Amino acid sequence: MITLTNVTKRFGKLTAVNNLNLRVEAGKIFGLVGPDGAGKTTTIRMIVGIMELSAGHINLLGSDQIEQVKDQIGYVPQKFSLYGDLTVMENIRVIGALYGADERRVKELGTEILAFTNLLPFKDRLTDNLSGGMKQKLALAAGLMHRPKVFFLDEPTTGVDPVSRREFWQMLYRLNKEGMTIFVSTPYMDEAELCTQVAFMNQGQVVACDTPERLKAAYPYRLLELKAESKQIKKLLAKCPILDINAFGSYYHLVTAPDLEGELPIEAALKAAGISGYGLREIPPTLEDIFVHLAGGGEA
Repeated sequence: MITLTNVTKRFGKLTAVNNLNLRVEAGKIFGLVGPDGAGKTTTIRMIVGIMELSAGHINLLGSDQIEQVKDQIGYVPQKFSLYGDLTVMENIRVIGALYGADERRVKELGTEILAFTNLLPFKDRLTDNLSGGMKQKLALAAGLMHRPKVFFLDEPTTGVDPVSRREFWQMLYRLNKEGMTIFVSTPYMDEAELCTQVAFMNQGQVVACDTPERLKAAYPYRLLELKAESKQIKKLLAKCPILDINAFGSYYHLVTAPDLEGELPIEAALKAAGISGYGLREIPPTLEDIFVHLAGGGEA
């Protein structure tokens, strides 16, 4: 379905994507995950033919020539790019016309897709007057106007409220169940958990690629979750057998060696500092723990 072989993209002296190898099978929800500047957007733009490669090779839908399969792919860019001074339905008609559909077919398919994205009641609203979540749904609707086989979405829920994010992903799942392959980039680890396959990208390279379950099973450390009312945890536990400490909201994830029983010295250090009422327990890793590990540690 999608194969990248030794793909590289340079901007002058900056290498944004470095010798990238990737394979995505048909029918997957594939998540490309990583921090800002990791190379996710550049990778997607090269796959869909917006940006030229500096080196390497891309095969998409069995073709080496993107122009031959462009009518089979959908693309939602990171930045909303539809017309704010047109209504929802007018934007849909413009996109439909660009794909060569006649007016009757555009109206029929547009109504169906707006109903699917829950935008039909707002078809006469100016796009500039939509919320961020509704704009992203409109971008999704526009990308579906030609019924693509594979759908690329570049951080489609960035800046969108949690309810709209959940609704957006429910729509992606429905599309995937109907047979569409989804390729989505995201900085959100909870969204990565929803993918059938995840590639972690950092500094222009994929550092791991597998199912979420296998990635978590391969985590090489023991993980303890600490809840304590203190902002000096790293300092207080400096002498404990802990490899790393990462903050996750009001909790801390303490990384220890897999064969090390680390609770007793941690509890002793907390009590010596006068901290009581804390919670300490062993937990399985999340994808966020995996990414912090793969990215070289540091606070989450």
